[in-house]
Amino acid sequence: MQIPELTVLDPVGVRVGGVQVADDPTALVPVLRELLAEHGVAVLPGQVLDDDRFLAFLQGFGELTFTAGETPLAGYPDLNVISNVGRWDSEAPPRSSFHVDTSYVSRPPAYTALRAVTVPEHGGATQFTNQYRAAETLPDDLRRRVEGRTITHVVTGVDLDAVGDGETSAAHPILRRHPVTGRESLYLTTPARCASVSGLDQAASDELVQLLLEHSTRPDNTLDHAWAHEDLVVWDNACVLHRADHTGVVGDRVMHRGMVASYG
Repeated sequence: MQIPELTVLDPVGVRVGGVQVADDPTALVPVLRELLAEHGVAVLPGQVLDDDRFLAFLQGFGELTFTAGETPLAGYPDLNVISNVGRWDSEAPPRSSFHVDTSYVSRPPAYTALRAVTVPEHGGATQFTNQYRAAETLPDDLRRRVEGRTITHVVTGVDLDAVGDGETSAAHPILRRHPVTGRESLYLTTPARCASVSGLDQAASDELVQLLLEHSTRPDNTLDHAWAHEDLVVWDNACVLHRADHTGVVGDRVMHRGMVASYG
């Protein structure tokens, strides 16, 4: 395997260049595990990948998982499509808020990966936050308010019939230790999925979640990844929030997504 060229991104992430995942889809996985635990996001540009090799790459991390209610990619039941095609309406364009993938289960997915299939002419960035830094920079008054508390995360936005008997809610510590590094991370998701904070009434819960989200998503704690053709991006759901920025998008935006269940 070629030695990757690493560029640390601010405030979160690392750019991994000089390698082609397709040459040996699992060879880079041990390196990426370490990079993701430390930096949260790995951007791999110029990856000439088809879905078979993308799937093999993901399987190198371990067992895959799929969010019940999503539509699988034809021929690839472990992958799904993220797309604005047919969804664009100038009166009501697609919206995305900062979140963690499938946080309403007791063991949320460890990693999520997107490969760029079609990149818009303008806009369509994915934004990532550094939740390690969010925890480290938490003001003293907020820290006192969240220490020892949990947030109950609930399912929204998917067909509950598809979920069936699966989990639809789970409580997670607000100050959560990363399963690999043990570092403290500020763990929350989009307010619509933050049903309650332990020990607080609804109004106080909602206010606290909003304050934590505003703190996490400050511009100086957010990376805007502007997609390029053949980009592959992987992130660690335990230490980043993410969202698609649909503002001013011109053209189709199509990504193929896969998720890894655990850290192995």
